[in-house]
Amino acid sequence: MKPEKTNSIQQDAWGNLKNFTNARIALGSTGNSIPLEEVLQFRFAHAKAKDAIVSVLDNDKLKSQIQKMGFSVWEAQSKVNNRDEYLKRPDLGRKLNESSEKLLKEAQEAFDIVVVVADGLSANAVNTNILPLLKEIIPKLKGYKVGFVLATMARVALGDPIGAALNSKFVVTCIGERPGLSSPESMGIYTTYAPKLGLTDERRNCISNIHKNGLDSKQAASLLFYLIKQSFAKQISGVDIKIDVKELLH
Repeated sequence: MKPEKTNSIQQDAWGNLKNFTNARIALGSTGNSIPLEEVLQFRFAHAKAKDAIVSVLDNDKLKSQIQKMGFSVWEAQSKVNNRDEYLKRPDLGRKLNESSEKLLKEAQEAFDIVVVVADGLSANAVNTNILPLLKEIIPKLKGYKVGFVLATMARVALGDPIGAALNSKFVVTCIGERPGLSSPESMGIYTTYAPKLGLTDERRNCISNIHKNGLDSKQAASLLFYLIKQSFAKQISGVDIKIDVKELLH
């Protein structure tokens, strides 16, 4: 007769809190160790985060879909040459390479808003979340002249020289955020009024955690449009923009 199997995992008393977060809490224990299943889940999540860092933008699909919406699209790259350099030299990821800067300036365009679709630290996040966001925000932007740039090897601040090269009043940088162990596909949005090279972070507004377990595309689009209206009305962005929750929810 086979012995009856028993559950050797000691559950934590606060296990009910797992219902309110994706964080790794209340993992339980087997003796002095973490349960094997939790160890394997951690390794799997770590592998997905590493994969996210080396993922690439689906430029062909994104360019095709944006052009179908009726917008001009350019492709640009920072001064970074490869992914290893990207991780080691964030300063180069904030500057356009010479050919990209020349391309954008030769366009001789002027926009109210330039949307920079950037790979950042998780291109997969952008590939997953950008088109649903655009479907929500584009109808709200009637009356604004909007252009798009697909940017690779990009840091957040790369939006500033891109916006300046295209004579844009306002730049929206949609970028893959640093992948976490519970959200490897999280996209962030950074907005800047009067973009130019050398601006610092207090001149930007940020919307973060856009992913399936975070902000959805409709919520993100509503907040983005609020920031656009505030920035154009006050001709500023960053810490001087105060979010009025009542107005936002109206």
